[in-house]
Amino acid sequence: MGDSMATTEAQKKATAKYKKKAYDRLEIIVPKGKKADLQIHAGSKGESLNGFVNRAIDEAVARDNGDAPSA
Repeated sequence: MGDSMATTEAQKKATAKYKKKAYDRLEIIVPKGKKADLQIHAGSKGESLNGFVNRAIDEAVARDNGDAPSA
């Protein structure tokens, strides 16, 4: 059973190059077990963990600035 949708090394390299150019990376550290809890919560809202964290940050910044959160 071959994987007809296999990612080539060239595709992986191109994706990595794009991500490096287009995005900044953050590392957050949470207590053991909390990551799984956050993933479950994000999934229950139909979000990825990354999407949830970005939304939480945006909402906190908007709240701190007295703005309405963006959709």
